Amino acid sequence: MQYRSLGRSGITVSSVCLGTMTFGEQTGEQESHRVMDVARAGGVTFFDVAEVYPVPQRAETYGDSERHVGRWLKARGGRDKLVLATKVVGRSSGRLPYVRGGATRLDRRHITEAVEGSLKRLQTDYIDLYQTHFPERQTNTFEKLGYRHAPKDDPIPLEETLEVLADLRKSGKIRAFGASNETPWGLMTLLRRAEENPALPRCAAVQNPYNLMSRGYDVGMAEASIREDCPLMAYSPLCFGLLTGKYLEADGGPAEARLNAYPKNPPWLRYRWPRAQAGSRAYVELARKHGLSPTGMALAYTMTRPFVASTIVGARTSEQLQENLALADSIRLSPEVLEGIEAIHAENPNPVLR
Repeated sequence: MQYRSLGRSGITVSSVCLGTMTFGEQTGEQESHRVMDVARAGGVTFFDVAEVYPVPQRAETYGDSERHVGRWLKARGGRDKLVLATKVVGRSSGRLPYVRGGATRLDRRHITEAVEGSLKRLQTDYIDLYQTHFPERQTNTFEKLGYRHAPKDDPIPLEETLEVLADLRKSGKIRAFGASNETPWGLMTLLRRAEENPALPRCAAVQNPYNLMSRGYDVGMAEASIREDCPLMAYSPLCFGLLTGKYLEADGGPAEARLNAYPKNPPWLRYRWPRAQAGSRAYVELARKHGLSPTGMALAYTMTRPFVASTIVGARTSEQLQENLALADSIRLSPEVLEGIEAIHAENPNPVLR
């Protein structure tokens, strides 16, 4: 395991971050505790949660991922050796009626209430990295490639969001602030606000999707991350499991695998597109041609990008995580493999972006 600086935050994180999105839905509490045990034993010191996890979201399970992590922390101890990240849900326009009445915004009231709820569920006094789950303004988030301007949009001013985060940092409830599902304009604006007013928190890191089949971050965001020392926390490095090859098997993959267990979840239908299936097959075949695990090749590619500080690896079971950690630590990509990756990308770029 390698350890890297999280931008200019003064926080050091493991190069693999444990994603907890399945905790409370696909992964029961006992198994989630085993997953976290495996992560800690493997040198993972960075855990990522969110107030609206698990996914798919349901009123009955809202906050359960944080609860699982909190009860594990209480049972195991060692909070000071763990970097804990969580997120406040952004503007939801009533989509999540069970979260603070449904009309969530990134204003003072919602952020303050969200932090208090997360602290209680996580059973901790502070959060190391507190992230906005997606922007307040309307923009192309969640793997949407094209931007469509909404002239009548009325977002909460960034200053208000940053001011409440500054107060939370001053009170010791959060150590650093990060953004998720952000764009180049959004990131540079956040950084400029902090530069203009040193009392506001500087964005420490960005959590966006990045994998062999979703490389939108390469355009604009990668340069900003490197030049501004605001690295990526890459989520979905296996592209919802497509890059493991399991969905290419004759039986279509395990019934409990995410895309099989939730076949009609609208945001995930893009992973069934013909282009996505073709991309998956091409990368899996490239890995096998060079004697590599498809999973290991996908993880190694994301983890070695110069703008990535940590790669978020989720697992439904402790066995999956153990395998992924071993692969992430062992596979190195040759120039021939990297050339093959770029050839596939040129032929079928970003097949899961909309």
